[in-house]
Amino acid sequence: MPRGSSPKRERQYEHIKDSAEDRGESTERAREIAARTVNKERARSGESKTASRTSTQDPKSSGQRGGERSGKGSQGPTRDQLYEEAKRRNIQGRSDMNKSELQRALDKG
Repeated sequence: MPRGSSPKRERQYEHIKDSAEDRGESTERAREIAARTVNKERARSGESKTASRTSTQDPKSSGQRGGERSGKGSQGPTRDQLYEEAKRRNIQGRSDMNKSELQRALDKG
């Protein structure tokens, strides 16, 4: 944490770091996530001397965003999941199809 940071920000940092470690992140990655989150919140509230445009103009706080930018969950079902659905629907040629082909076949029928 930066020198002179408030006790509130210290607690926030520790809480975010512990949560990230509980999710299975490495200690170093957990520290990075916590530091970036707390720094963004400090910038949004005017506690830091410098701030990026995305820190101050982003309409969602880091807590609200919850990883939306990371792309997690935006990939849809896996190829294996699509294959199992195609198998259940008895779609012919499914074993030779890639993920996008399986998706198209399932969308058609």
